[in-house]
Amino acid sequence: MRTLTADLAIIGSGSGNSLITPYWDDKRVVLAESGVFGGTCLNVGCIPTKMFVRPAALARGPEEAARLGVSQVTTAVDWPGIRDRVFSRIDAISEAGERYREELGHVELVSQRVRFDAPGSLIAEDGTRIEADRIVIAAGSRAVLPDVPGIDLPGVHTSDTVMRIPEPPERVLVIGGGYIACEFAGVFSGLGSEVLQAVRTDRLLRSADDDIAERFTVEAARQWELLRGRRLQRISAGEGVRGLVAEFATGEGSEERTERVAADVVLVATGRRPNSDLVGAAEAGLDLHDDGRIAVDEYQRVLSAGAPVPGVYALGDVCSPWQLKHVANHEARIVAHNLEHPDEPRSSRLLPVPSAVFTSPEIAQAGLTESQAAERVGAEHLSVKLQDYGDTAYGWAMEDTTGVFKVIADRRDGTILGVHAMGYQASNLIQPAIMAMSFGLDAHTAARGQYWIHPALMEVTENAMLGVEIDGR
Repeated sequence: MRTLTADLAIIGSGSGNSLITPYWDDKRVVLAESGVFGGTCLNVGCIPTKMFVRPAALARGPEEAARLGVSQVTTAVDWPGIRDRVFSRIDAISEAGERYREELGHVELVSQRVRFDAPGSLIAEDGTRIEADRIVIAAGSRAVLPDVPGIDLPGVHTSDTVMRIPEPPERVLVIGGGYIACEFAGVFSGLGSEVLQAVRTDRLLRSADDDIAERFTVEAARQWELLRGRRLQRISAGEGVRGLVAEFATGEGSEERTERVAADVVLVATGRRPNSDLVGAAEAGLDLHDDGRIAVDEYQRVLSAGAPVPGVYALGDVCSPWQLKHVANHEARIVAHNLEHPDEPRSSRLLPVPSAVFTSPEIAQAGLTESQAAERVGAEHLSVKLQDYGDTAYGWAMEDTTGVFKVIADRRDGTILGVHAMGYQASNLIQPAIMAMSFGLDAHTAARGQYWIHPALMEVTENAMLGVEIDGR
């Protein structure tokens, strides 16, 4: 049995790949990756999905143009061309990254799954043992698949596979109501497919702020068909035109009934789970959260029985509740520093953590929802401002009737507790408010402490922060 010894072993080639800095040039590094080199974001997540979002938004152009007195028509969508444009770039980056690491004399790639065999030891599927002074777990997460008959049928996809299908489906059934499900519903709807989205509850994006979730659910139902209160029971091969039939239970008790929905493609987007089980975290005695995430301290050190395991760190989806690339990158920078400077450790600074859902319309958020803020400081101390896009000059130019920017603040001093936006360029409009939260600026100081270009759409952000009521001002 082969044994590799290393100064550093990394499990995962996403954000974990960035740990191999010049500091390690004269040391031995082992990088283990059982999937496609580059991790989730590059290959099946953030980047390729947004490369589909953009053409889908362009295809929706005639709807906006009609509001402004312009007639446009989207005559065709070249799905193979869009797909090949995306993956000709993505695959080349992945392959080049892997080739670069292979050519470095001090880095050994292990293209297999590895598991903990002892606190400082890993073992690969072929029996290769990896003994390292320091180990970083950056193993990511994977799509959750419900345990129902037919889940493995051809034509049933997760976000990992659906972007590479050969032709655009005429009818897509999306199962799930979270951000991945809503992004793909927006993409397929924009590109001309008939979309049905099945959810267990009565609204989409349940973790979002109530105002945003309710407004988005209304907008989504205008663009594609929502099937609410549906519980997936099985998937079977279809008969006739559609290749698949999903069977749902609806109602409760004596009113429960079965509904069958036919589709060409079924996309299951019901969440993701950390890959802690695949690296043998529990068997190695590492502490786990209830959802399977590996427990770490503020320095990203892995915990066992509440105490840091010497030389073992974790970052990204395998330990973070956020499942966001920018969080994983931040954690990677912290781990890189702490590996190189163990006597001067830095701690992670995660709040406020912004995120966006690139669906139709776009959604962005950071900080607390209104209900969370009320629980945190008391509802009587909150000031909430909802600013419609359509109440600004650029909103008039767009004839916008749905965009909204929400600021939640502590009325005692103007501290911004949460910001939420839905509409065109929401992920960009929210950034000044995130900066204010990060640097401790109250809402009025952030709004009045700088010029805002008139009549740019960014006035939505300015007016939302100015609309916060602050005691004594």
